[in-house]
Amino acid sequence: MADRGASAPSLPDDWPAHPDHPILALNRLGTFDWDLDAGLFHMDAQAYEVFDLLPEEYDGRPESLAVRVPLSEGSRLDAVVAQAIKDGSENYGAYFRIRRRDGTPRWTHTQGYIRRDATGRPRRVVGIVRDATRELEDSEARSLRAAQDEALRQQTNVVQVITVALAHARSVQDVIDALKDAQGIPNLGAASLVMGLLEAGRIRLVAEGPAGSFVPGTRITRVEEPYPMGEVVRTLSPRFIESPEDFAESYPVLWPHITGLRITSAAYLPLIAQARPIGAMGLLYDDRLGFSDEERAVLVALGSSIAQSLQRAMLYEQEKDLAQGLQQAMLPRTIPSVRGADVAVRYRSASAAGTLGRDIGGDWYDLIPLPGGRVGAVIGDVQGHDTHAAAVMGQLRIVLRAYAAEGHPPATVMARASVFLDELDTDRFATCLYAEADLSTGVVQVVRAGHIDPLVRGADGGCRRVPVEGGLPLGLSAEFESLEYPVSTLELDPGETLLLCTDGLVEQPGTDLGDGMRALTAQVAAGPEDVRDLADRLIELAEERGGDDDVALLLLRRRGQDSTRAVGRLQQHVASGDPEALRLARHMIRAAVRAWGAGDRADEIELVADELITNALMHTEGSAIVTLRVLGGSERRLRVEVEDSSSALPRRREAGENGVSGRGLLLVDLMTDAWGVEARGGGKAVWCEFRMPEKPAGS
Repeated sequence: MADRGASAPSLPDDWPAHPDHPILALNRLGTFDWDLDAGLFHMDAQAYEVFDLLPEEYDGRPESLAVRVPLSEGSRLDAVVAQAIKDGSENYGAYFRIRRRDGTPRWTHTQGYIRRDATGRPRRVVGIVRDATRELEDSEARSLRAAQDEALRQQTNVVQVITVALAHARSVQDVIDALKDAQGIPNLGAASLVMGLLEAGRIRLVAEGPAGSFVPGTRITRVEEPYPMGEVVRTLSPRFIESPEDFAESYPVLWPHITGLRITSAAYLPLIAQARPIGAMGLLYDDRLGFSDEERAVLVALGSSIAQSLQRAMLYEQEKDLAQGLQQAMLPRTIPSVRGADVAVRYRSASAAGTLGRDIGGDWYDLIPLPGGRVGAVIGDVQGHDTHAAAVMGQLRIVLRAYAAEGHPPATVMARASVFLDELDTDRFATCLYAEADLSTGVVQVVRAGHIDPLVRGADGGCRRVPVEGGLPLGLSAEFESLEYPVSTLELDPGETLLLCTDGLVEQPGTDLGDGMRALTAQVAAGPEDVRDLADRLIELAEERGGDDDVALLLLRRRGQDSTRAVGRLQQHVASGDPEALRLARHMIRAAVRAWGAGDRADEIELVADELITNALMHTEGSAIVTLRVLGGSERRLRVEVEDSSSALPRRREAGENGVSGRGLLLVDLMTDAWGVEARGGGKAVWCEFRMPEKPAGS
């Protein structure tokens, strides 16, 4: 802009302040005489025309020219003159722009001659000013314009880089980090950034500039308070503060708190999205004064881009909060304690970038207390990663729990759940694995619907995959007309751990399912012994690996010293109208109670068991399943269960003096230590228990 040292007209020492020089006037050259001591800037008539001023509009002070000379241009001219004086130069020259009366810009050129006294001290500056608009066609003006265009392109490029970075922001903090990055706001020359979000008529500060710059009382401010961010939110217009004096005069409450930051100018921008303010941003500068029209346009465009990114980030955070809340509402609030087992459950949402709502899915776990000390463990995954998948998951979890609690066999539980999902008229299917464990015996019945196999970790730390024959995923029964879910049985010894998980813990990009299962098996074998620590470790590994799928995990460890561990179990099916089956059942009961050391209670046990079997066969006209168990612990107990297919509950009746029936439940009540009835699917099980003496040591 400046051409300091350029040749200037030879001016004699007695050059008057306002010479009447026809050649200068003919060439539309105005003159000035600047008295540095008095601070007065005298101009001739032609100079008034160059500045588009009337004599009565000017008081002789150079500061008054600010009405025509923008602050940024005036600051640059002052710098040129100051440098010439400091260097000992005799003259200087510079191009600058003025803003005419009608608001249009005009290129102007000035040349000045510095007069000094005998000591070398500058006393006066005399020179000329002229309209330089036409000179923009020559090489020097074109170079000047090219330099300005290049500066504008650089600023535009910075805005583009920031916009690209903001496109990946998924939170308000991501937006702030992108702006503070070395490729962001610092490239625009700003020393620091402040930002606030509009919330219920208040502005909450989310970025406060350089460390230690926080102004007390400004964390949350009302829009009406006299702060620049409040002003731009109220007016929906940017506010450019072009000097420290401007800042101090416009915001006297704020300025005393930030004088230590040596702020020289600032640009405050309203953040507007969809025609509504969502906040405000301030860029603070410590090395410049004023803003050109091009710089203002660039900053306003930047503010619009930031507002759009902030709105997306805020919407994403709201969706994420909603998704996480919905996910937690759909999963069990608490996991019941299980007698004889240690349980750990974990859930991890997907971490991959994607559309809104990707942080919620259809993975779930559940633990269901069942009659007879049994427990049902469920792991499942509804297709999809959205609120619909979570809603379907919640409904499916509830019906699975209901079917299992009713006492249905595992295969029936799975089949009914598949029919339910199909009848929901949704386009989703689900994979699921249901394991029903009797912790007293360690017997686990497993049903699999398109899900991955379970793992079992031994008491010695070894881990193995348990192949389970499976059926179709849930919800596909109508399409394939298949409701067959084979039941597999495994034994869980004391100290062993059953692991159920969704495929998010197994599948890895670039590997097949078999490799993932082998890797998981190795991780489980090398993990901590405690199930909670092991669950934490597996989730940590999933976090480190990342991935675009949710993870649900359930660990169930059978304790080694269980107060209700079983030391014997027998079962016999008795068909209706089959005397041989009834005879074999009675023989089994007689042999078992004597082998298990029932002592003088053997006859009572045989009598009660026979009565329960007879009642089931007579009153249900169906078959019965007889189960005998010996439970050990502080006291040995023998448990008899007779299961039938009728949901009608037995009633204790008075037989009367001549009655031949009605005494069955009376005998059960008198001879047993405890008895009851449990629902089992479409039927029931009548059970009773007898205290037994401890067996002699070594028997």
